[in-house]
Amino acid sequence: MTEPSPPAVLVVGAGPTGLTAAHLLGSRGVRVLLVERNATTSDAAKAISLDDESLRTLQSAGLDEAVRPIIVPGTGTKYFGIGGRPLVHARGTGDQRFGHPFKNPFAQPDLERVLRERLRRLPTVDVRFGTRLTALDQRPDGVRVSLRAGGEDGPVETSDVSYVLGCDGGRSTVRELLSVPMRGRSFPEVWLVADTLGDGHDQRYGMHHGDPDRPVVIVPGRDGRCRYEFRLRPDECAAGTPPPFALVRELLRPYREIAPEEVERAVAYSFHALLADRLRDGRCFLLGDAAHMMPPFAGQGLNSGVRDAANLCWKIADVLAGRADDTLLDTYDTERRPHARAVIDLSVRLGRVVMTTSRTRARLRDLLVRAAMRTPPGRRYLTEMRYRPDTRLRDGAVVHLDDRPRPLTGTALPQPQVLCGPHHRRTRLDDVLGRDWSLLGIDVPDAAWPAVTRSGLPDATRVDVHLGDRAPRDRDGRTGIADADGRLDTLFAALTGHFVLVRPDRVVAAVFTPDRAGLVGTRLRHATGAGGHPRTHLHPHPQGVHR
Repeated sequence: MTEPSPPAVLVVGAGPTGLTAAHLLGSRGVRVLLVERNATTSDAAKAISLDDESLRTLQSAGLDEAVRPIIVPGTGTKYFGIGGRPLVHARGTGDQRFGHPFKNPFAQPDLERVLRERLRRLPTVDVRFGTRLTALDQRPDGVRVSLRAGGEDGPVETSDVSYVLGCDGGRSTVRELLSVPMRGRSFPEVWLVADTLGDGHDQRYGMHHGDPDRPVVIVPGRDGRCRYEFRLRPDECAAGTPPPFALVRELLRPYREIAPEEVERAVAYSFHALLADRLRDGRCFLLGDAAHMMPPFAGQGLNSGVRDAANLCWKIADVLAGRADDTLLDTYDTERRPHARAVIDLSVRLGRVVMTTSRTRARLRDLLVRAAMRTPPGRRYLTEMRYRPDTRLRDGAVVHLDDRPRPLTGTALPQPQVLCGPHHRRTRLDDVLGRDWSLLGIDVPDAAWPAVTRSGLPDATRVDVHLGDRAPRDRDGRTGIADADGRLDTLFAALTGHFVLVRPDRVVAAVFTPDRAGLVGTRLRHATGAGGHPRTHLHPHPQGVHR
C-alpha cells in the first residue's frame, strides 16, 4: 500500500480564513494539513458579515451553494443620525457586480461548521483539531514544524512542509515564532457586544445608530438571531470583564425585552488597528487577524482575511506545480499590504465619524451627509460606498502598459451572467473561466489566437467574448460566451479587438491588443516568474512536497 504524500502546506488556525485557505489549496490538489489548537470550531459569533467578494471567493472553491442557506442576502448598511433620523442607506451599486449580494449577515459558528464539513470532500486536506504548533525551523527547501496534540503532556510530531500559513488570529503563534511585530494602536473605548436569539428584527441590512448619547450597531441575522453593539460609558464595564445580565437587559430595553437564555453571547471589548510589519517571512505567511486587526465599522475584518487567502493560495499552488517560481510569492505582501492598511484606516475613520460621542461632531456629520445626499455625485458617493479604498493593484502580478492605460487592469473582473456554448446555457462568468488563469478575446479575429497563445503567457482557459447581441460559438479549444443580462456588453464595449488576461483570483492581470502579447508575457514573467515557460522552481517533487 502506498503511503500518502506528506503535506505541502501547513495551515495553522481553523477560523474562517484558515478554513477558506484550506479549501482554496485543496480544491487545486495541494496536500494540506490544517491544525487548530481548540477541540472544535468556534461557538462564538464573532464576525457577522460576508461581502460579495468573499462569496465570490467561496464560489471559486465550490462553496457558495453550501454557504447560501446560512446567510441573509443583504442590502448593505443603513446609517442614522442624532435622534434616530435616517441619513443614508449604503448598499453598493445594487447590481450584484461580482455575482452575489453586496453584504450578507451570517453567524460565524454556522460558517465554520459548513466549511469544516465540506473539507471532508477534499482528499488532499487533513484536518486535526486539538493540535497546536509549538516550533518552526525554516530551511532553504522547506519548514520543519513541531506539532503537539492534546494538552501540555501530549505527543510532539515533527514534520517537513513547503510552506506555513499563519491563520491563527490576533494572538498568532506563527507570528510570535517568526518575531514579526504588529504596529498601530489600540483604542480605549469599550463596546458591549450581545448576540441574541428570538429577535424580531427582519431587516436585510445592518443599522448604525450614530446618536452621540449612545452609539449602537444592530445587525439582524437568520432565524431570529441579532447582533447588538453598544458603546459603553467608562463606569459601566471594563474590557475583558463579563458584562452582567442587568446591563445587557438595560441596554436592549429600547429595542426588545430579553431573558437570560436569549443571550447567546455577551462580551465587553476594545478595538485595535494593527498591521504586521511583513506578511511574508521566508516560507511563512500571515493571513487574517494574524496579519491585520481593525475596528469593525467597515465590516471588513473577516472579509480582509478571505481576500488574503484568495490572493495567496493560487500563487502557492502555481509555484508548487512548477508553473511559477518563488518570485510570485513576494507579490502577496506587495499586493495585500496597501489595501489592508487602507481598510484599517477607513475603519478607524468610520468609527470616529459614525460612532462619535461628540454632539458637535455628530451635528456637523448629519448636516454634511444631508447636504451631500441632495446632489447626484454626493448621493452616489455615499450610497455606493465610493469612500471605500481603491482595490486596484498597481504593483505585483499585473502588467500596466503605461502608454495605453486600461481601467480594468489591476481590478477585480465583474461577474455578469453570460450565455455559454451552442445551447446558449445561461451561467455565471466565473463558472466558464474555471479555477485557473483565463484569457478572454473580445471579438478578436480567429487569426489572433495562435500568436497570443505562443507568447509566453500563463496557460489559460481561452474564451471568445461575442458582443452586440450575437450568439456564442465554441471553436478550436475556445469557449464562446455572449451577453445575458446587458452587463457583459457594457463591460467590454470599449475593448473590441483586445485580450483580457485574468488571474485565478479574478484580478485582471493585463489588457492588451494582439501585437502587445509578447511584451505582456515578458513583463509578467519578469515580475513574477509566472508564464508558459516556467523558470527552474523550488520543488522537484509532485506538489512541491519536501521529502
